[in-house]
Amino acid sequence: MRVILSGTHGSVLAFLMDFAGADRLRSRGNTGSRRESSGPNDGPDASIAAQTFTFRELAAATKNFRSESLLGEGGFGRVYKGRLESTGQVVAVKQLDRNGLQGNREFLVEVLMLSLLHHPNLVNLTGYCADGDQRLLVYAFMPLGSLEDHLHDLPSDKEPLDWNTRMKIAAGAAKGLEYLHDKANPPVIYRDFKSSNILLDEGFHPKLSDFGLAKLGPVGDKSHVSTRVMGTYGYCAPEYAMTGQLTVKSDVYSFGVVFLELITGRKAIDSTRAHGEQNLVTWARPMFNDRRKFSKLADPRLQGRYPMRGLYQALAVASMCIQEQAATRPLIGDVVTALSYLANQAYDPNATPGHGYRGSGDKNERRNRGGGTDREEGGGRLVKNEEGGGSGRKWDLEGSERDDSPRETVKVLNRDLERERAVAEAKMWGENWREKRRQSAQGSFDGANG
Repeated sequence: MRVILSGTHGSVLAFLMDFAGADRLRSRGNTGSRRESSGPNDGPDASIAAQTFTFRELAAATKNFRSESLLGEGGFGRVYKGRLESTGQVVAVKQLDRNGLQGNREFLVEVLMLSLLHHPNLVNLTGYCADGDQRLLVYAFMPLGSLEDHLHDLPSDKEPLDWNTRMKIAAGAAKGLEYLHDKANPPVIYRDFKSSNILLDEGFHPKLSDFGLAKLGPVGDKSHVSTRVMGTYGYCAPEYAMTGQLTVKSDVYSFGVVFLELITGRKAIDSTRAHGEQNLVTWARPMFNDRRKFSKLADPRLQGRYPMRGLYQALAVASMCIQEQAATRPLIGDVVTALSYLANQAYDPNATPGHGYRGSGDKNERRNRGGGTDREEGGGRLVKNEEGGGSGRKWDLEGSERDDSPRETVKVLNRDLERERAVAEAKMWGENWREKRRQSAQGSFDGANG
């Protein structure tokens, strides 16, 4: 089902669109409003659900914006934890800096986008405040903070994310992007995909936040939208940074950078590192085609607790997403398919070395790697995750005599994806054929007894 962003929600939406420059949303006014069913409030006649709050209400919720309630701050302003007195709901209140990076237009765009777009992997906008010159946004509180909090500058007593959790977060974040690119109509380009904008709910469930820079994507025969370059250095796609031409593939590049952060544990830009290692993409790219260096790309804090085959496959996805040429990057839907497979494999770090996913006693596997040794690189194994999400697809990646480089893995992923699509089409054809036969037989029966 596609989400139609339309102008049928009354004066509030009209006000927002007038200031947010969302003229193309208004052009859909006669199509009605539909949203993907992803929550109890969604439905064919669902309207803007965001509440309006007074500044007094939000000051009371955050105990007058005390420092003890401060969750974090950035160029846009500060975020406070609060509790709404009217409902008791725990919320995060973003108070925009009147002199900050997120101005009135970005504030209105965010209210518009999050009021109309609803998905399990997008943050929930509870409401907003526009009293006088105050601009505040109220979100559902995310208890685990941001992905950045769990990847970078960890205190010594904080456990790093394990491999399974990293793949789960990547798959969920990709699904959020897929919703924006493929379900919204026109497509929405997020434009600020980065680790600090991925918030984590209970169970490390990821949600995309901060939609102030989001843009409506190209429609009709247009290939891109032209806009001033915004975003965060290190995450911006090269063609967008150089020309201002924005496409959904720009988001795919940014996703690839964040996925590399998840794999390597490194920041997109880290000025504290040696020259040549400060830009994550520049540092990682030369290693993609040298399998001897793959283990250097894994986060050392994992201490080898990851499946080597899974690492290869993850690097394959990342390498395709950060291709220099936008046309050679995959669509986010294909990324979701690959990552759903990876997230659906539960890695067991306690498995006996030598009995893991790679090589589990398979002579062909060991011969392929040229050593004939039983040593298990990365240790552990992959086992089927029967409870988790993901597609549950079984790709032809085990026990075969092939190169395990990311480039080769990409070929295998693409080939098996096409095979599964063909199988799905064949099943649909068969079901339609059987239904026609059933209807034909029913018609004959009715005629004979008429």
